[in-house]
This record gives sequence, C-alpha cells and structure tokens, in this order.
Amino acid sequence: MSAVALCEMTRERLHAFYRAYENDPALFMDMDRFEPFVYRPEWVNARFDAHRQQGRKMFAVMLGEWVIGELELKQIDREARTCVLGIALQNDAVKEKGYGTEAERQALCYAFDVLDMQTVYADAVHRNVRSQHVLEKVGFRFVREDGAFRYYECTKSNFEARILSDGTAADGLRMEAEGNRPARGDGFTA
Repeated sequence: MSAVALCEMTRERLHAFYRAYENDPALFMDMDRFEPFVYRPEWVNARFDAHRQQGRKMFAVMLGEWVIGELELKQIDREARTCVLGIALQNDAVKEKGYGTEAERQALCYAFDVLDMQTVYADAVHRNVRSQHVLEKVGFRFVREDGAFRYYECTKSNFEARILSDGTAADGLRMEAEGNRPARGDGFTA
C-alpha cells in the first residue's frame, strides 16, 4: 500500500503545509523575482477561501499525519469534462521520493472515476524538468509549449490503457474527503 494519501484540504491542513513550505527556484521563470517564502496566516486564509469559492477540488498530500503537498483540480468544466491539475510539494525533504508521482496518479484516478472527466491538463515552467518528468511518468502527453510553459494532457482512455499495461496507477489508492463515505468499492471516498 502507498505511503501517500490524498485527503480533503482543510484550512488547518493548508496552514500546516505552508508553515514549512519553501519556494522552489525551479518554479520561477525569472530568477530576479525569486524570494524565499514567508508564512503569513492571513495569506493562507485568503488563499483557502478564494480557492474554495472558485470550485476547485483541493487535496492535501499526506504522508501519514504530515501534510507534504497541496494538489488541486481546478478549472473544472463539467460540460466539456476537463480540468487542470496543479501540485506543489512542501520542500526538498519530500521531493524525489515518488510522493508527487503517487499523488498525481491518485488525482488522475479521482478526476476520471469520481468527477467523470475525459481529459486532465497540466503545465510546467520550462525550468521545472522534475515536474515535466513526473507528468510524463504518470501518463500525461506533451502537447505544446510557449515562451514560459510546457503544456500536457492526459485522457481517460490513455490513462486506463496505461493502468492495464503496467498496473502502477491503481495500486494502493487511498483517498479520503468530506464525510469519509465510500464513493465506490476501491478506496475512494467523496
């Protein structure tokens, strides 16, 4: 079973995430704009409220009881059956251990099986080679780039074919959210 679980993001979990968050230089296109992150409770509260109002599905990436990441499914278009995946891990102590990869796999399963999306999009700044690698590893396909970003998509049919061919995405999924009610028989809750 995976050590990583996606749980509903709560205000308290978001504060726990940002108390130990460190800006990653690989996420900045312009290093002249890079600054160390400074935890400000009022900023975290405003972020939580704004993202909730935008209808995003917000998850905490959990390693046991430790909040190690923030993952969102945003720009959810139920008619077109598309959304955008975004993820941030807390700091270098939790990177390059497979936690982000597992969290993204679980998020794709949630997007396709629970939200009934057909396509999930993502992007990564050119400098963030690590994120690009993880996106491709979990089933995203590079589609285009511009001066700032590389853009990716993952379709439900391609993701399901990948699960059948290598079995990695479906192993050990554990998700919890509001009410801890099972949404289907394989560990998802909604």
